[in-house]
Parts: sequence; C-alpha cells; structure tokens
Amino acid sequence: MRHATLVFAVAGGRTDLLRALTPYPFHVTRPFYLDRALPDVATLYLQSTSGGLYGDDDLLLDIAVGPGARAMVTTQAATIARHGRGGTARMTTRIEVAPGGVLVHAPDPLVMFPGARVAARTEITLHAGAALLCLDGFACHDPGGGRAAFDRLDARTVVRRPDGRVLLAEAGVIEGAAFDGPASPLGPYAAYGSALLLGAREAPADWQAAADAAGCL
Repeated sequence: MRHATLVFAVAGGRTDLLRALTPYPFHVTRPFYLDRALPDVATLYLQSTSGGLYGDDDLLLDIAVGPGARAMVTTQAATIARHGRGGTARMTTRIEVAPGGVLVHAPDPLVMFPGARVAARTEITLHAGAALLCLDGFACHDPGGGRAAFDRLDARTVVRRPDGRVLLAEAGVIEGAAFDGPASPLGPYAAYGSALLLGAREAPADWQAAADAAGCL
C-alpha cells in the first residue's frame, strides 16, 4: 500500500500545508492562494507520477483539515484507470475536518479504460461546525475508438461523526457491460458525477437550475 498524508492548519493568518507525506505515485507542490475574495484559502494540486491507476494498485490518501482552516484539494487532470490485467486498483480517501474547518475535495473525474477494475472508498469524519464539499465522478473511454467497456467500478462513501456514528452511507457497483448496455441504470447518460455538501446550513439556491441548464439529471 502507498499511503499519503496531507495536513492543513492555520498559520500566519491563512491556511497552510502543515505536513505532507507523498510517496510514489503521489506528488504535490506548494499551496496556491487563488481567490482574492478569500485570500486565506489554500488550494493544493495533487498529482500522480504513475500515469494512472493500474491493476493491484493500493493507494491510501489521508486529508486532515485543522480547526478554522480552509482548503481545496484538487488534481491536475483526470485520473485514468487502465486495464486491470486481472487485478483490482484500490483507491481509498480518508478525510477529517475539524470544528470550523472547511474543505473542498474536488478531484477531476476518473476515466475508466477498457478492462479497468476499480474499488474506490471515501471515508469522511466530520466534526460539529465543519463543512465539506466532496465531488466525485467517472466516465468511460476506449482509446481504440471502439466501444470496449471497463470491467467493474465499486464505489462506496461513508460519513461519520468523531464518535463513529454513521451519518450517511452510499454504495454502488456497476459492470462496464451494464453501463454501456441498453438497460444501463444511467439511461442515455455517458458519465456520472456527484456532489456532497456536508455541514453547510443550506445548499446554494441555484444548484438545481445550473444542473438543469447543463442537461444533468
């Protein structure tokens, strides 16, 4: 297993990356401060030096946001899941947001290549007074120009309080042949994405209108 750790905390009046442990294939640079209206928010790009997910990969990412810290973790591009060669690529993300902390976890979508087999886990611990926006999604692509399908995607998300009480549990498994078949549970849609907004007092009023305008379900 390859285990990476990112810890954000307030330092010098803004959020900074307090600790980073990023073994291969994980890689990060320094945080960026891109929002002039929110100059204390740290944006970090998580990169991969391996070119994607391969069969039998086992990756674990821990993200911790300290009290009052505000951060966004995203990626430099979509992650390609390549042919598993009989193995399953395992990708686990564990997130903990302390009281008063805010995290936007917004990786680019997972792109499932023919034969790809992925088990994705997101485990969230949300303290009282914390907020999290967690984005997830996938699409499939055959670089040969045909309609060869991925093998299997198994995705699960669990949200807990610090005492272990489960607030939300979501699980879904889909075979590539079912995804691309006439009885696909997604109907005519060729990609899937989700957004979990946790801990906020209310969702932005224009979310549904924006989804409708983009042709999303």
